[in-house]
Amino acid sequence: MEQSLITKIKEELHLSGLDPKSYSPLALAYIGDAIYEIVVRTIVMSAGNMSVNKYHKKSSSMVKASAQTAVFENIEPYLNDEEMAVYKRGRNSKSGSVAKHASVLDYRKATGVEALMGYLFLKGNMDRVIELIGIGLELGEEKENES
Repeated sequence: MEQSLITKIKEELHLSGLDPKSYSPLALAYIGDAIYEIVVRTIVMSAGNMSVNKYHKKSSSMVKASAQTAVFENIEPYLNDEEMAVYKRGRNSKSGSVAKHASVLDYRKATGVEALMGYLFLKGNMDRVIELIGIGLELGEEKENES
């Protein structure tokens, strides 16, 4: 049986703790931002070999706050009660900063998405992280094509 990424990290590096329920929403968003970025970068790289600058531009457009807001709107119907509660805790957290190129609402929604991704990762549920990001991005592409 294959281990989750977080289980492997904890075991191999002899880390204790990392219970997702023990962290603030902003701490969950901190790790969730990195997890979200890894998934998006993997998606971008799957398009084939290109310059690092092109990889960066494409992935940046997919991880910005407005893009994460669109992902949330697409995945919202698929979230269970626990996931929605984590998202709302992240969205409602008071951060000390705001992104330079995002509205306050988009920034807060993006923080909610990142908190949810961090929570699921620390819970050992990368399958759900990937599923939700995939749903969010696929539905977003379908909506763009309908316009």
